[in-house]
Amino acid sequence: MEADDPAASFPLAKWRSDFSRAFQYYLDKSTPHTTERWIGTAGFAVIYCLRVYLVQGFYIVSYGLGIYLLNLLIGFLSPLVDPELEVSDGLALPTRGSDEFKPFVRRLPEFKFWYSITKAFCVAFVMTFFSVFDVPVFWPILLCYWVVLFCLTMKRQITHMIKYKYVPLNLGKQRYGGKKNSGNASRSSD
Repeated sequence: MEADDPAASFPLAKWRSDFSRAFQYYLDKSTPHTTERWIGTAGFAVIYCLRVYLVQGFYIVSYGLGIYLLNLLIGFLSPLVDPELEVSDGLALPTRGSDEFKPFVRRLPEFKFWYSITKAFCVAFVMTFFSVFDVPVFWPILLCYWVVLFCLTMKRQITHMIKYKYVPLNLGKQRYGGKKNSGNASRSSD
């Protein structure tokens, strides 16, 4: 058989399709379990940090990971429609007290934020097994540069949040539950 023959690649394509379907199934099942997902990712981040610490290398990989995570964080904290850049069709943030309340819609939803962070840690972890990515650098300079970049970026983001009066986190927001059972149903059967 030739290498271009579709029948030769069919078992591989079937396995890939089955794997993709099973992976998506478990990914969908994990969607409502926010706390457990983040605990798993934090555990994997600790394993990655231990690997980098024990190997005493791969600082460029860690720096690249840090820049990517900062980019994801900015997407997570930003509104879908930036009021500075474009006029929206109903998804804009209220800018005056008389404006109608519209819910905060993120540019990067929580699930995609978590999934991207988890994938990034997985890729960085795999990269630590290849010496080609272990470029010798003076890591304190990279760390200082990343801290300065983080502070400047967060200052700009917080200024934007204050200017347009939005809070991207759910901390302190009131949550409404369903109707509570008052116990009258058990008395009506007397």
